[in-house]
Amino acid sequence: MRHVVCLVLSFSLLAGTASFAEAPQTQSVDKPTSKADKKNATRKPRKKKPAPFAWVNPIPKQRQHPSLKHGTFQSPSLKHEVGYAILLPPGYTDGEPDKRFPVVYYLHGGRPGSESKSIALVPQMHSAMESGQVPGMIYVFVNGGPVSHYNIPGEPTKQGADVFIKELIPHIDDTYRTIADREHRGIEGFSQGGRGTMRLSLRYPDLFCSAAAGGGGYETERKISESGGRESATLVFAEGDNAWDLARAYSKAKTPEVDWMIYVGTKGFNYQNNLAYMAFLKSLEIPFESIVVPDVPHSGLKIYEQRCVDLMRFHAANFGLIDTAIKDE
Repeated sequence: MRHVVCLVLSFSLLAGTASFAEAPQTQSVDKPTSKADKKNATRKPRKKKPAPFAWVNPIPKQRQHPSLKHGTFQSPSLKHEVGYAILLPPGYTDGEPDKRFPVVYYLHGGRPGSESKSIALVPQMHSAMESGQVPGMIYVFVNGGPVSHYNIPGEPTKQGADVFIKELIPHIDDTYRTIADREHRGIEGFSQGGRGTMRLSLRYPDLFCSAAAGGGGYETERKISESGGRESATLVFAEGDNAWDLARAYSKAKTPEVDWMIYVGTKGFNYQNNLAYMAFLKSLEIPFESIVVPDVPHSGLKIYEQRCVDLMRFHAANFGLIDTAIKDE
């Protein structure tokens, strides 16, 4: 018998976080005695299967917050309800009854979609607004559909991008006190949501004036571009529906102007391809700002722990609520 230190790795793209915990050092294991034992001892644990997809995902008890609400709307295209979570700013319910607010749509990471995936960010967002560091804004957490913020050609039930753009946004503007114009509408997301943020803001610059794309998988987007829309053998998107081709198309006119922010942690597995995509945007003369967070892994939550106020003030400045955002050093 010999003592070993067991490192338990828990990694979840669905939650957009990575966490590490060390097992007790007194734990002991038998030394493998055969090739099969050795193979089993070094085999990586199987990835946890994602939860079955659902268009409505209520807020879990452990994530509930007084200012966070869950809502649904009847989708005209799907003929059933679609869920969303919405963070209302301080003063929305007990302030001026006619006051309207800008809105940021937050796109979750991972696949499949769920409006409850990224709500771990809510306490920090609320605290930043309640403390006065950031002006009041509405945040809507989107359900990206079965393939997270993409449309799948020829599959009517897999049109996550259209359900968001053509149905959720009008519902939010009709139901809540938003300032319902592009000058007061933003989009943000991390990982798959970062990819979606970049694609949709490039495709619909007439809808968003502010876009913050975090930790996006731009190498995958590049491969989709080069393969005519194919991400894998079973997943094919419309040709041109990727962050590289859409940037090329946008660069020809560069209107309407969108203020972009790209943010990433240096320990994230998408770090290098985010740098490559930023270089690509520079080659197209598409302006953007960036936040690079040292020693942070692929985790929207861990980035928000350090730069929440900066990212929120980026949107607030683009909405004209403050003069300048906090700049990256």
